[in-house]
Amino acid sequence: MAAAAGRAEGCTVLHVDMDAFFASVEVRRHPELAGTPVIVGGAGNRGVVTSATYEARRYGVHSAMPTARALRLCPTATVLPGDLALYAEVSRSVMALFRSITPLVEPLSMDEAFLDVSGAGRRLGDAAQIGEYLRARVYDEQGITCSVGVAGSKFVAKLASTRSKPDGLLVVRPPEVMDFLHPLPVGALWGVGPKTEETLLRLGLRTVGELAHVPKRTLQRALGSAAGGHLHELSWGRDPRRVVPEEPEKSIGHEETFATDIDDPAVIHRELLLLAERTAGRLRSGAWLARTVSIKVRFADFATITRSRTLDVPSDVGQELYDTARALFDALGLDRARIRLVGVRAERLVDAGSAPQQLELGAREHGRRDAELAADRAARRFGAGAVRPATLLRREGRPGGPSLAARQGAHGAPDPVARPGRPLGRRVATEAPGGDQG
Repeated sequence: MAAAAGRAEGCTVLHVDMDAFFASVEVRRHPELAGTPVIVGGAGNRGVVTSATYEARRYGVHSAMPTARALRLCPTATVLPGDLALYAEVSRSVMALFRSITPLVEPLSMDEAFLDVSGAGRRLGDAAQIGEYLRARVYDEQGITCSVGVAGSKFVAKLASTRSKPDGLLVVRPPEVMDFLHPLPVGALWGVGPKTEETLLRLGLRTVGELAHVPKRTLQRALGSAAGGHLHELSWGRDPRRVVPEEPEKSIGHEETFATDIDDPAVIHRELLLLAERTAGRLRSGAWLARTVSIKVRFADFATITRSRTLDVPSDVGQELYDTARALFDALGLDRARIRLVGVRAERLVDAGSAPQQLELGAREHGRRDAELAADRAARRFGAGAVRPATLLRREGRPGGPSLAARQGAHGAPDPVARPGRPLGRRVATEAPGGDQG
C-alpha cells in the first residue's frame, strides 16, 4: 500500500507494527519457505498458533487458533516451533532503530510501538517521510517488513497501521479523521470486546459513525459511565494520550504447560532446568541481573502457588537460577502431586553494569557463566538449542516425560526445536506465547 500523498500536517505520532513478526523472522531464516504458508506455534493436543504468514492467513489461519484446526484449514502449511530468543534479538534491534530517531518510543509488545516524532522533523522530514524511512531501514537491516500508521493521535495511528497491512504506510491527517474513522465497524474501537460489540450491535450500532451520533449519556446508560464516555470520545477521534517511553522490564520468565499432567519430580526438575536456562539467557541478552528467583506451580485442578527467594548476589547464571528454583520446588514437599504447569521467573532486575560483580560468587560459578556465554554465542550462530545441558538432551523421547508442550516466555515462550540438521515440519509439540497479530 502506498503512502498517502502530500505532507502529514498535524501528524506527529507513528504506530509501527511488524508484519506477521514471528513468521517473517522464520522465513528470513528459512528462505526456501518464502511465499508458502508458514505457521509458528505448537503442535499436539494443546498447540496454538502464535503467528502465520499471510499465505496461511488467506485460509483463515490466525493467532490463538488451535494448530490442529489451522492445519485442517491449511494442510500444506509448514509448522515451526518458534525461537523466542531470536525474536527478542530482532525486536531489540528494531526498537534501537526507533530510538535512534526519537527518544519517545512506547513499545506495546515485541513487534509494535508508538513513536512521537515531533522533535525529529528538522532532521528527517515530516512524519510520513520518517515512516517511510523506518520501513526501508527495517527491511534493509532485518529482512522483514512493517506497516506504519501516521496520525495526530495514538488511537488513529494504530488503526491506520492495521489498515495499511501488509507492508504499507497510511497517513490520516486531522481533517481526514472522521472520513477514515466513521465507516469502520464498532469492533475497531479500543475497548470494544466481544461482549461490548454484542451490546452495540443489539442497539443497532454497526459503525463507528453510528455510535458517534448516539448521545453520550445514552451510551453511558447502556455500557456504564466510563466505557460509554470512552467510546464516545474515541468515536470522534479524541485521544489525548501521549507517547510514554518504555519503563525498564521488571521481570523475565518462562513457563510450561505439560501435554499431560506430570507427577514425576525428576521430570519437573529437568523442566525447571530448561526454564532457568532460558530465563538466564534472556537476562544476559538484556544485560540484566536478577535479585530474586520465583517459581509457579499449577496443579491438575488449576490451583496455583508461587514461591520466591532473594539471591545473595544478583545473577544471570542459569545454574544458579535452577538451583534456587529446584530448592523452592523441593521445599513444597508435593509427594507425587499431579502438576499441569511449572514456571521460573527472574524478578527485581538490576542493570548488569551497576550491580555487584558476579566474581564474588567464586571461580566455579564464574566458570559456569563463561560456559553459558559460550552457549549464547553458539545459539546465535547455529540456532537456539544448539548447546544445552546433558540432562536436557535426554529429555526428548523419554518414556513418560513431557512432550515439548507450551513453551511459554514472559507471556509464554516456544521451545525452539528446529535446529541445524533437523528437518522442518510438523513434528513440533510446543505451545507458544501470546503471538503477534500483525
